[in-house]
Amino acid sequence: MLFYGSCLRGGDPFDGLVDLYLVVDDYRCVNQGRSRALWNRLLPPNVFYTEVPIDGRTLRCKYAVISAAQLRKACSRRWYHSYFWGRFSQPTAIAWARDDATHARTRDSLALAIHTFLERTLPCVKVQGDIESLWREALRLSYGAELRPESDARASELARSGREWYLAVTRLVQPALSLPLEVDTQGYYRLQVSANRRRRCRAAWALRTAQGKLLSVARLLKALFTFDGALDYAAWKLERHSGQRIEVPARVRRYPLIFIWGLFWDLYRRGIFR
Repeated sequence: MLFYGSCLRGGDPFDGLVDLYLVVDDYRCVNQGRSRALWNRLLPPNVFYTEVPIDGRTLRCKYAVISAAQLRKACSRRWYHSYFWGRFSQPTAIAWARDDATHARTRDSLALAIHTFLERTLPCVKVQGDIESLWREALRLSYGAELRPESDARASELARSGREWYLAVTRLVQPALSLPLEVDTQGYYRLQVSANRRRRCRAAWALRTAQGKLLSVARLLKALFTFDGALDYAAWKLERHSGQRIEVPARVRRYPLIFIWGLFWDLYRRGIFR
C-alpha cells in the first residue's frame, strides 16, 4: 500500500482526501467482475473510494489499484507517458507491505520511477541552476501532460516544499543517469546536453501532452463504470482546486456518455482544468 499526495506532505490524513495505491498480484482479486479487471489491465489504474471512522472522525481515502508487474513496467522507460513515473518520482511512502521481499521490490520500482523521470525531463530543463528549479521545470512537464485542475503554481509548491527530498534522490540516481549531471554541496546543478537531444526531448513531451489529454478523457469515461460516485468525486476535487462551485446536471447522471461532453467542455472553457 503506497501513500502519496497532499495528505502525506501536510502530515494530517484528516485534512482532505488520502491518496493511496494498492499494489496487487492480480486484478481479479480486487475487481468485481471480469470487465472491471480487464479495464484495470488495459487502462490502469481503477479507482475506488472508502471512508473509515476513527475516534469520532472520518478518514476519507481514494485508492487506485495496479498490479506489481504493471507498476514495475509503468515506472520504467518502457512506459512512454508520465502518468505513473511522474507521480511516483514525488515523495511516496510504503505504508504497508506483506513481507520484506514485497517491500524491497516496491522500493526498487519507486527508485526506477525517479530515474525514468529525470532521464526524460533533464534534456528539457535549464543547463544550470538549483535543484528546486530543476524539479519545478520537470514537474511542469509532467503536470502539463494531463488534464489537471491545478495551476502552474502547483509544480513550484511541490518543488519548494520537498526541496531536501528531491536533492537527496537526485544525488542517489545521479551515477546511473545517461546525461552528465553535477550537483554540488549547496544543491546547485550543472548539466551537459546536446542541442539535438534537447530537440528530441521537447518533441517527445509535445507528443506526451497530446497523448495525456486523450488518456485523461479515457480514464474519466472508464471511471463512470468502474468508480462508484465518480462524478461526485470529480466535482469535489475540481471545486477544491479551483474554488468554483460545480454542479453535475441530472441528465449527465442519467446518460453520462451522451451529456458529459457538454459539461466537460464547459469546465475546460471556464479554466477549471487545463
